[in-house]
Amino acid sequence: MKKRSLLITVCLLISTSMVSALAAGGSDDSLVSLSYLTDVFTKSVDQRVEEKLDASDALLSGDTAESVSAISKNWSEVRLKYQDVLLGTTGTSVLLLAGSAEVSFPSGTVVDVTTGTAVASGTALMVNHRYMAAEDTSALFQVTSKTAVVDYQGTYAFSYSDAVDYNAIASALKTMHLFKGSFTGYGQGYDLEAAPTRLQALIMFIRVLGEEDAALAYTGSHPFTDIARGTQADKYVGYAYAKGYTNGYSANTFRPSQAIPANQYVEFILRAMGYSSSANTTVSDALERALSSGVLTDGEYATLKTGTFLRADLAYVSYYALDTQMAQGGQTLREVLLDRGVFTAAESREADRAVPSARKS
Repeated sequence: MKKRSLLITVCLLISTSMVSALAAGGSDDSLVSLSYLTDVFTKSVDQRVEEKLDASDALLSGDTAESVSAISKNWSEVRLKYQDVLLGTTGTSVLLLAGSAEVSFPSGTVVDVTTGTAVASGTALMVNHRYMAAEDTSALFQVTSKTAVVDYQGTYAFSYSDAVDYNAIASALKTMHLFKGSFTGYGQGYDLEAAPTRLQALIMFIRVLGEEDAALAYTGSHPFTDIARGTQADKYVGYAYAKGYTNGYSANTFRPSQAIPANQYVEFILRAMGYSSSANTTVSDALERALSSGVLTDGEYATLKTGTFLRADLAYVSYYALDTQMAQGGQTLREVLLDRGVFTAAESREADRAVPSARKS
């Protein structure tokens, strides 16, 4: 029902222009006056958006949760995944905050308002640039990365792909207190588009072990001079060093901000599940060992073997490791963490319901 409602909304938006604004030039023009965009055109669009909002209030107020909102008067933010599409018509503005996306349109004009230039169909969006669909234009803004964060304003509709929903997986982990995000002010602080650091991976490892409370209570020392004393990082790293979980990058450095590759994080997961230990100093074959032990599927192995390892991948590996059997005892990692009180059975069920996509086989 929801999919049908969405498709109807998309078709209506494609076939109907929202406004008829004064033209700043044809689609062949390479430069549009920035003052025109921010003054004449924007004011004209804003006035007609107000009229459209007034006319549609009754319709929208009668919609159920199954429907798709068609107009955003103010800027709104959304997390999207690979091949999700935001359709915008005349006056719709889109601002890419993280990830990558491209815009396509069969006719009309889309303008990079930040630079005042018209862009061609198929153009990759630049982060923190505002793009606007000009008069008589229906534009498709499609995500080309695993995840993306987008701000939008105006007339819109969404079409969602069946790709892996890393955003939902991160939310599920957060429900189970295994993923807390950062202080980034957008995208719920998930930063799924960034490469995880050595410190972030270590913290996730400690959470998967169910030992975060013990780590935060740690008051001992460690030899790493690049970890500020008295910080939470000091506690996590000190605890992990004392437990033998990490030996640092060198004898006296940890390099907390350095990006961690897939094999090193997967090694952490293997250690958490008893398939490896800190005595193992060879991590180059961690992906192969994870595949043979059932922690990774063939599809996951192939994905992690190529490309940049992102926080989206860290969340994915951590989430699906939960239902893998531990090396000893016959329990899954999820069951072990339930027994340790890291999350409740209700939180576990709520988290799983929030993930609509299937695991890579």
